[in-house]
Amino acid sequence: MSRPLIALLAGASLAAFAGLAATSAAAEEGMWTFDNFPISRANATLGTAIDQAWLDRVRLASVRLAGCSAGFVSGEGLVLTNQHCVASCVAALSTSQTNYASTGFLPRTREEELKCPGQVAEVLTAITDVTEPMQTAGAGLSGQAFTQARDAEAARIEQEACAGDTTRRCQVISLYRGGQFKLYDFRRYEDVRLAWAPEDRASTFGGDLDNFSFPRFAIDAALLRVYENGVPAQTPNFFRWNPRAPEAGSPVFLTGNPGSTQRLLTQDQLMTLRDVVLPLDQLMDSELRGRLIRFADESADNAFMAMDPLYSLENTYKRGRGRMAALIDTAFMGRRAEAESDFRSRVAVDASLAVEVGDPWAALAAVQPVQRELYPAYALLEARAGGGSLLFNYARTLVRAAQEREKPSAERLPEFSDSRLGAARNALLARRPVYPTLEQERLEWWLSKTREWLTVDDPRVRALLGRDSPEGLSAQLVEGSTLGDPAVRQALWEGGMEAIRASTDPMIRYALAIQEPTRAIRADWEARVQAPTDRASEALARARFAVYGDRVYPDATFTLRLTYGLIEGSDVPGQRFGPFTTFGGLWDRATGAAPFDVAPRILAARDRIDPTAVVNMTASTDTIGGSSGSPAINAAGEVIGANFDSTVLTQRNAYGYDRNVNRSVLVSTEAITAALGEVYEMDHLLRELGVE
Repeated sequence: MSRPLIALLAGASLAAFAGLAATSAAAEEGMWTFDNFPISRANATLGTAIDQAWLDRVRLASVRLAGCSAGFVSGEGLVLTNQHCVASCVAALSTSQTNYASTGFLPRTREEELKCPGQVAEVLTAITDVTEPMQTAGAGLSGQAFTQARDAEAARIEQEACAGDTTRRCQVISLYRGGQFKLYDFRRYEDVRLAWAPEDRASTFGGDLDNFSFPRFAIDAALLRVYENGVPAQTPNFFRWNPRAPEAGSPVFLTGNPGSTQRLLTQDQLMTLRDVVLPLDQLMDSELRGRLIRFADESADNAFMAMDPLYSLENTYKRGRGRMAALIDTAFMGRRAEAESDFRSRVAVDASLAVEVGDPWAALAAVQPVQRELYPAYALLEARAGGGSLLFNYARTLVRAAQEREKPSAERLPEFSDSRLGAARNALLARRPVYPTLEQERLEWWLSKTREWLTVDDPRVRALLGRDSPEGLSAQLVEGSTLGDPAVRQALWEGGMEAIRASTDPMIRYALAIQEPTRAIRADWEARVQAPTDRASEALARARFAVYGDRVYPDATFTLRLTYGLIEGSDVPGQRFGPFTTFGGLWDRATGAAPFDVAPRILAARDRIDPTAVVNMTASTDTIGGSSGSPAINAAGEVIGANFDSTVLTQRNAYGYDRNVNRSVLVSTEAITAALGEVYEMDHLLRELGVE
């Protein structure tokens, strides 16, 4: 008989790296869910006195954006996040003649705030345990039947919970890699407008050279505003603005949505990441980066088009370098191996537990050769298909949505279930600029890399290219497509399969033609990799809860988490620095030549800015990609900054927290206040923030 899993799950979380061993986790470790935050441990570590009411206020003031985090900072819908989190909005609102990335976006009234295409803001309002029905749905099944049953049950739960309420989003979240499932209920805002963004140079000072490093001198901050029925939303739960200088050694909490960690993976799974996944991804990203740099060098217009995607790509590539360094660090991986050995021995000595969970380590080891074999095709034909081309993504979404909507909701791909169809439609119809030359560059790169990695003789490559070259086919597809027009996309969406079949758009025709090989690799992956991995991971989670109880926290899943630590510098080889940088340091760092050229408006305000004001700071908080924009708050619940980066050594955070090297990089509210007042003259926003 199974152990009382629900009881074990109550309050469960995982200090996966240190906590797998017999010792307790480092004090600051953990990206904790809000229904299981270790209040007592945090208070004992930091000397604070937070309580459940404090947590509830923080949760309701926290905001999730597309790929980023944020927080309300006024009662009238004002939201603090990073400039790089709104870069796509800035690009969408800009033209080559009016480039807000160069000038900054500086609306003087709320009437001048502009809507960010496709941007959605979400606030987590409730959490409900749905572990039992989700695990029951997959009981006794294997392969694709297992994943389809789980997906169908999640869609049913989401649909019943939200019942067509467009102001809410209900999402079933898998935690502990299938050991627990929670229904997250979000308040959803679809009218999100840009209220302020500094010049790009303000947030990217130092460029790729300074990225994932410290000292930093980046005012990586921006303000959005959420609207309801055309007027600013009323948001009574918000973080009070603290414009004062931060203090070294003081406690700090970060509330945000860390994207993905792999701390619960076995050593065998990590070896697949090290040997197959990361090398392919890094090689692909490296070549695309080179192509985009060359593309940008060809003209000023090309540089404008490539600016945002190149910044994002360089960020991803450098993060991958840091993660690869962790996986080949023998000391780091040795500690992980010791922790796994300790875990396995604890399971083995409990005879009933060992019988109940079986050998999930062996089951996961058996999946690895299959995953290694399938990953290149899965990445190229499904996960990275189109190479980031908007037109390709529009076409694939339209084709698959039309195909899937002809089936009952429970039988569809999960992204097109009834509960998620509205979000897919909104994303598809968002008005974004489409640049044909950049589209062709991305498609050409993807087709050439797919042919290279899968080989010319692979029948799937022949299905993709026929007798065309990557250069010729990409040109044909882009030049003849009208999918850049939202009205065209809307007509195809509403027309369903009849409209899709009748369409003469070359990108639609192409997406239709390659459905068989791309769907086939997805089905193969789900049946032979995802399903057995999920089943074994669920058993591993049961063992983990039984052995470690409430000392465990889940891997990051781009859902709301709270982490905490101290504002402090670092003193390890390759990473020695104090906790703060100042405007005086910025002036000293500046050379006048890219990438160390100060944003023009900031440079013009030099004499008005206190040189001792703190620009950036570091903290021992536990963060990962997706934490960008996370409000940094003190024990009083006041916002003192926003997370925007971490150091390169911190990239090992994907696989385990190491307090010695883990440092998050934050922009201070003192710097943002100075920028709003002394540089950009956004006095109406300062008044709204309560700054006199």
